Amino acid sequence: MSAASAVAPRKQFRWRGLRVPYIAPWSAERTLPGEIVRRVGVSGTGIGYADELSHLDRRRGILWTRQSLARGKGTPDLPGMHPLRQRQAVTHMLCQVCGISTFGADFERWGERHLYVARAQQGWPIGEGEHTVMAPVCLPCATESVDAYPHLRKGWTAALVSYAQPWGVAGITLHQQTLEPLPLPEKGLHRVPNGDPAERWTIAMREVTTLHRVTPVALSDLVAAA
Repeated sequence: MSAASAVAPRKQFRWRGLRVPYIAPWSAERTLPGEIVRRVGVSGTGIGYADELSHLDRRRGILWTRQSLARGKGTPDLPGMHPLRQRQAVTHMLCQVCGISTFGADFERWGERHLYVARAQQGWPIGEGEHTVMAPVCLPCATESVDAYPHLRKGWTAALVSYAQPWGVAGITLHQQTLEPLPLPEKGLHRVPNGDPAERWTIAMREVTTLHRVTPVALSDLVAAA
């Protein structure tokens, strides 16, 4: 992605007075049909779409779910994630709310670190090496989000992170014989690390990273310093 496209403003949408996150899916963005078949590839036997287009349906050899693009149409799912936009935000370090690159003035001022905000898990802070499907967020969007979005008003935590390392994907893993979905874990999606044989049997829906050199912070302190 070019430097110009990284900072290019993206159209912002509001719903009931709230700014809709860039990664949030809209009701008009439907999961697209695709017949799942067994395929034999370079890395072994796995799954694929019967009408597969490898340059669109796969990333790093992993099959991804198909979901239409209709951002701004219908009703948004504020805490949800559109597979493609989540992957774009995580891969290119885009703010999950406004969609702009988080490599900016704050990134430099924070010692080349990105800000992450997440729902608090029983009050626990974001930890070193934590696995996450969250993308970073810019400071203005972070301060707006924690006051505006119901799923964050219940509790949130913030941290500055030096780097996010690709770990794997989260999605639906299918039984190798029946091609039926395996029972989902408590967290909702199967998480499969890079290089695991289960990659070949998984329909990815989220990019997963691990966070490193994590420093918990208070947003009020970042705002005051800015």
